[in-house]
Amino acid sequence: QVQLVEPGGGLVQAGGSLRLSCEASGRTFSVGRMGWFRQAPEKEREFVAAISWSGKATYYADSVKGRFTISRDNAKNTLYLQMNDLKPEDTAVYYCAGSRFTAITNKAGDFGSWGQGTQVTVSS
Repeated sequence: QVQLVEPGGGLVQAGGSLRLSCEASGRTFSVGRMGWFRQAPEKEREFVAAISWSGKATYYADSVKGRFTISRDNAKNTLYLQMNDLKPEDTAVYYCAGSRFTAITNKAGDFGSWGQGTQVTVSS
């Protein structure tokens, strides 16, 4: 079993930056692909970004491409999401997710471990 915890999040003005982190514990050796998803009020959870175990392959939603960067430090068992040029429409609860499988995917159902979520609010 892998536990994922996302400290951080917060309130930022439009155009600002924020970095999210996600710390894995437990059976961390079993974690392959990882990703970030988000859910805004009254909307379905949506894919944001994913990364392979090695970190060499990444995949982004069109809405965040060029503004967000996903990365990971396997030595620290930590996943990151650097968010730049934030917009009010980025406001959501952000969730990190992990899977023991390696192939990158944008489907929430392909991830078996989830963090509790952290609130990101972007003011205009």
